[in-house]
Amino acid sequence: MENPTDIWLLLIVSLPSINATARIRIWRALKASGCTALRDGAYLLPDGGARRHLLEELAEETRREGGSAWLLTVAAQTMDEERAYRQLFDRNGEYGELLKALSEARSTLTALTTQELSRLVRKLRREYEALRAIDFFPNEASAQAEASWRDFLHVAEAIQSPGEPRPADAVVVRRDIAAYRGRLWATRKQLWVDRVASAWLIRRFIDSEARFLWLDSPADCPAGALGFDFDGAAFTHVGELVTFEVLLASFGLDRDPGLARIAAMVHALDVGGAPVPEAAGFEALLAGARQRLADDDRLLVEVGAALDSLHAYFSALPAEGRS
Repeated sequence: MENPTDIWLLLIVSLPSINATARIRIWRALKASGCTALRDGAYLLPDGGARRHLLEELAEETRREGGSAWLLTVAAQTMDEERAYRQLFDRNGEYGELLKALSEARSTLTALTTQELSRLVRKLRREYEALRAIDFFPNEASAQAEASWRDFLHVAEAIQSPGEPRPADAVVVRRDIAAYRGRLWATRKQLWVDRVASAWLIRRFIDSEARFLWLDSPADCPAGALGFDFDGAAFTHVGELVTFEVLLASFGLDRDPGLARIAAMVHALDVGGAPVPEAAGFEALLAGARQRLADDDRLLVEVGAALDSLHAYFSALPAEGRS
């Protein structure tokens, strides 16, 4: 007969009833971690390095707040018991809610403004990634949710930014900046986050004499132009890097702390990732500029001035303020 193999963590906590703030804070942390409440004050979680460390920290915090806490390692005694433990972490219902939200959101996409669409994608991305983080035993439901999420993203990107590039499986090569002066650069028209930031970076730090061509379609890119941010372009997404980050790495600009912070902002707005406080404001500014200015040359000038200011601000931050 098969023997149980999983190891489980059981956290038992008790806090004074008068310390409501600490109780709520610890409860929220336990909920976010994916713990299952066996009863009030008893929480179960599959063992794992990061999960164990989190529960150790919460146990210590409970004691600091005047409560008591015990973190125990337990094991199921039978296969039926182990299956029962696993069933406590079944996420099928939560994935069903996510699929419903994706379906409802997809029906509204064409009616949203660019900013509304970006905000919706970020919201659903946070929900999807939070659920994936606590899906300790993936199954068919998680595979279906991943496929639906990728399909939703594909549709949203096609609406928000037609021709959005797929990440290339390549290595970023260091370029000689002197060979890229006075060139014609080309990208898709109706500039959005990655393209406008990349165009600003090119003119500001790579090619001060750059001329830009805004394309109706990537297929219209002339043979002599340097394309960026579309499939097959000289500079485009590579692996996890967006075009702005690829340009930084290609020309050795990634050590500039101000540009690195702008890169984090562009990455978060373009493909998601760690939030940057200034991202929402920059997105709102860009969305407003696009509503006012139909001409991409004028858009680049106006948004470029904002990026100049952000670069100056980020560059002046102390090192700990840039993270």
